[in-house]
Amino acid sequence: MESGMLSRTQQELIRESWRRVSGSPVQHGVVLFSRLFDLDPDLLPLFQYNCKQFASPQECLAAPEFLDHIRKVMLVIDAAVSHLEDLPCLEEYLCNLGKKHQAVGVKVESFSTVGESLLYMLEKCLGAAFSPDAREAWIKLYSVVVKAMQRGWEVLPEGD
Repeated sequence: MESGMLSRTQQELIRESWRRVSGSPVQHGVVLFSRLFDLDPDLLPLFQYNCKQFASPQECLAAPEFLDHIRKVMLVIDAAVSHLEDLPCLEEYLCNLGKKHQAVGVKVESFSTVGESLLYMLEKCLGAAFSPDAREAWIKLYSVVVKAMQRGWEVLPEGD
């Protein structure tokens, strides 16, 4: 896992933008997952609690169990932001997280849609404060996180 791929300027852009968002993690996480379900409605069936299938994204986004999932996702992002200088320390954790996602049927390809949804959330929540440079910094960070999670899959796609 590469630690030096983010410049100090990029690290500061990420920290500053995250400070503005992290105070309301569930609210901003709902924006992220609403966008995710808009982009790929086929992901909805992956989220089941007590064998209950959600009839709509709105029902899922209102479920207490799903709101707990949103909190966990936002905590993972927070951990990455908190360890920008030492991302390799998260390698094992993220690899295990990848294994858990594989076990519940998530496909590696879905992470690109999650990345798009993360950028959408940051843009919607930060407005003009989400500069092109901040966007590029987040793309780099997300790429590092996803590469670590992909190592948790039993079989990596060709070319990785």
